[in-house]
Amino acid sequence: MTEKTAAAGAATRNEGTAPARGTVVLIALILASGVANLNLSIANVALPSIGEAFDASQTALNLVAVGFSLGLAGSVLYLGAIGDRYGRKRMLVLGLALSIPAALMAAFAPSVELLFLARVVGGVAAGMAYPTTLALIAALWTGPKRIAAIALWSGLGGAIAALGPLASGFLLSIADWGAVFLMTPPLAAITLVLVILVVPAKVNEGTEPVDNLGGVLSIVLVTSLVLSINFAAVPGAQLFAGVLGVFAVLAGIGFVLRQRRARNPLYDLRVAGRRTFWVAAVGGTVVFGSLMGAMYVGQLFLQNVLGYTALEAGASILPSAILMTLAAPVSSRLVIRFGARVVFLLGFTSCLLAFLTMYLFWDVGASYLPVGVGYALIGLGVGLAGPPASRSLTDSVPVLRAGMASGTSDLQRDLGGSIMQSVLGAILTAGYASAIASSIASAPATVQSEITGSIQTQLQKSFDGAISIAKQYPQYADGIVKAARDSFLQGADWAFATGMVFMLVGAIVALVFYPRREREHELFRRYAKEETPEAPEAPEAPEAPDAVAAK
Repeated sequence: MTEKTAAAGAATRNEGTAPARGTVVLIALILASGVANLNLSIANVALPSIGEAFDASQTALNLVAVGFSLGLAGSVLYLGAIGDRYGRKRMLVLGLALSIPAALMAAFAPSVELLFLARVVGGVAAGMAYPTTLALIAALWTGPKRIAAIALWSGLGGAIAALGPLASGFLLSIADWGAVFLMTPPLAAITLVLVILVVPAKVNEGTEPVDNLGGVLSIVLVTSLVLSINFAAVPGAQLFAGVLGVFAVLAGIGFVLRQRRARNPLYDLRVAGRRTFWVAAVGGTVVFGSLMGAMYVGQLFLQNVLGYTALEAGASILPSAILMTLAAPVSSRLVIRFGARVVFLLGFTSCLLAFLTMYLFWDVGASYLPVGVGYALIGLGVGLAGPPASRSLTDSVPVLRAGMASGTSDLQRDLGGSIMQSVLGAILTAGYASAIASSIASAPATVQSEITGSIQTQLQKSFDGAISIAKQYPQYADGIVKAARDSFLQGADWAFATGMVFMLVGAIVALVFYPRREREHELFRRYAKEETPEAPEAPEAPEAPDAVAAK
């Protein structure tokens, strides 16, 4: 009888465990993450329409694009820790509830500034809900079943983000830009009811106080960093960007010092220093950011340069969603067989090839083939690299600190998306403005005499600004439109080249620092000993159970 019991226990450990009604619970958590993932991407297709409606600058459009991920990335660590302490399900419910008025505020925003604010509020709502989804998966599933659950959560969540532009494009074909934000309320309402009914409460939650000072510093750090990047390319705003950059540096230093001294740190630097954790965090940030950056620049390229309608531009992303969904379960099997390091490298390689395709073949008059190939490669790369990134984070921390892992996983997507969109957007803006200025300087003297300071500012502000000037001066319309398209392409090429550099850096980091398969599994087995509430969590104690057993 004892042998049978032992054998059953060993089988359970090998196969992992799942909660009661695990399939329904996982569906609820994927839908909850889908609310956040959908909001990350739905604005991109509408950006040209938003720019035209508000006569917005390229920088304002950049901020609208990153507003949601900014709110989410800035708050996710703090709110994840609060969920760990006061109830993950409670935070999930509050976040889903708040996302409904935030979406309505965005849909009916009377100005681009209020639209940006609504996007930030929606991101904060997602910061309440999104980290708890992965934290609950880490707490409710174990072993290979956890790997499979995370793969589904990552793949389907990313696919929802990629499908958002298609749905947005359809709505823009029958309504104005505000309609794209009305997709969130019904999905959030349905998910809210399902979460209340099926998701368990009080699952391995902690009792330690939350590091509120660390939380505030993390918000200042992320917000200052992202805004500084966005304003760096704005003419005349370099001083403001520099001040924001100084705030980011000071907040970063303060955050690190606080985490070293706090009795219950918001972000355990001992855990964050583990190679399976920090390399996965860096790798995930780069690869998820590549998806958001490519979608952002790509949607503007398709509509501004190739003349796609919003629906056509949204539908063009389908290969990315399909490949991401198909690659995620394959990725989980490859991780088990070859280790996360190999799968990371495959993902980075695919994303690198995607940006190379965009750089070489996305041009005026390009057919859909290079567009589809570029998006397919980026989707394949994210589908491969996403699951091992999330899994490495959750397997590197004790379950009582699952909020730290889930918060970092969210930062991969959202801080990565914010930074990549901000960096690529700023480079796009700088490249466009530089090229337009060169075009003006090389124009005939008779044309230059009619270009006032206000007209030049409008031309350099954004592609939509140039089109507005072209409508005012029909005799020069063809030349203005051509110059605007050529200038946009120059900025886009700069952005795609930057994307390639990011992919190379990410691949080098994974190759050099992430452990090989055998060492990776050995480290995860060691970290798993911390998953029980009785296990010590002091910096000097991770291997204490082994020492006791040896004695």
